[in-house]
Amino acid sequence: MPFSLPPRMPSGPRRRTLLASAAGVALLTGCSGGPDGPGGTGGSPSAADRVRARAARDSDGLVARYDAVMAAHPGLAERLRPLRDEVARHMEAFGGLTTQASPTAAASTPAAEKASVTVPDTEQAARAELAAAERALADRRAEALLDVPGELARLLASVAAAGAAHAYLLTEGGGEA
Repeated sequence: MPFSLPPRMPSGPRRRTLLASAAGVALLTGCSGGPDGPGGTGGSPSAADRVRARAARDSDGLVARYDAVMAAHPGLAERLRPLRDEVARHMEAFGGLTTQASPTAAASTPAAEKASVTVPDTEQAARAELAAAERALADRRAEALLDVPGELARLLASVAAAGAAHAYLLTEGGGEA
């Protein structure tokens, strides 16, 4: 007499139960959303959108600072222009307005920001002030990347690292930069 196996009983939930549960979770997740999700804040921007907008504004302010220093100290313009242009590209990466890579780009920055930029009398002090601004902004971005999702966090980390490198080039690494 051949040995017959008993009918196999599934050890876990059935396939239909799993599919129905997964569909329910997907519907609930897609419809409810948290404070930053769909329907969570009634149209207000998400935390990531706010961080991205602030990063673009901060880069725009730094571009205005570079423009003011280059206007006050034309001898620094050749050395500062590559750093300034990179900051302008950072602003674009965060979704800010495109700023032309030229000394006349100061006209494209908001008047309030241009008016608030004061430039030290000496080139060395102006470079030190730019370095301090780059360092402070890099630190703020490094802190903010902990609160945003992956791709934006990677962008913030990259731009923060570039800002730290700019600060170095403006001080120790720049020689007579």
